[in-house]
Amino acid sequence: MSTLRRDLLNLPNAVTLVRIGMIPIILTFTYYESRLNSFVAALLFAVTAATDFLDGWLARRTGLVTVIGKFLDPLADKLVVVSTLIMLVHLGRVAAWLAIVIMAREFIVSGLRTMAMSEGIVIAAGQEGKYKTAVQLAAISFLLVHYPYQVDFLAFSVEVNANAVGTWLLYLSVGLSIWSAAIYTRDFLRVVYRREAQSTGKGLEGAPTVASAGKALDTPPQVTL
Repeated sequence: MSTLRRDLLNLPNAVTLVRIGMIPIILTFTYYESRLNSFVAALLFAVTAATDFLDGWLARRTGLVTVIGKFLDPLADKLVVVSTLIMLVHLGRVAAWLAIVIMAREFIVSGLRTMAMSEGIVIAAGQEGKYKTAVQLAAISFLLVHYPYQVDFLAFSVEVNANAVGTWLLYLSVGLSIWSAAIYTRDFLRVVYRREAQSTGKGLEGAPTVASAGKALDTPPQVTL
C-alpha cells in the first residue's frame, strides 16, 4: 500500500472522510422538506459538527498526524458549513448576503493562514474564532430544524420558532465572523511587519521585537488568536 493511500485510510482521516460523506445525506434530507426530514437533517448536522474534534484528537492520540490530515480536517469543516448554507439559501431560509459574508470571511482567513504558513508563522486559533464557530453551528442546526416546536417547562410551555432562533443566531455569528477576521488580519500584519523590521535591524516604534522577548531571530514567531 502506498504512503498516500495508507495516510488517507488511517483512522483519523477515515473519520474526516466520513464527515465529508455525510454532506450529501444531510442535503438530501434538507431538500425534501418535511417536519421529520428537517429534524433528521438537523440531527445529522449536529452529530457531524460535534465529531469535528474527534479526528484531530485521534490523530494526536495515535501519533497519526499527517499532511493530508492537516489539509482534510479544515476542508471538511468548511464543506459541511458552506454546502448546508447554500442549500438553506436555495430553500429561502437564509438571506444570500449572509452566506456570502460568511464564505468571504472563510476565504480571507484561509488565504492569510496560507500566507502565514509560507512565511513560517504559526497562527493558532483564538477564542473569537471558536465563539464564531459555536454560534454558527448552532444557528445552522436551528435553521435545519426550521419548524416551530412546543417546548414544555414545569410551569408553562413556549412555542419555539426554530427558524427565527436560527436566523438571529446566524446574524450574531456574522458579527463574530467579521470581528474575528479583523483581529486575525490585524495580528497577522503586526507579526509580518515586525519580522520585516527585525530583518533590517529596525524595530517598530513601541513594539517589542522577537529578540527582546528572548527568542532567536530565526525562530518563526507565533500569533495566538
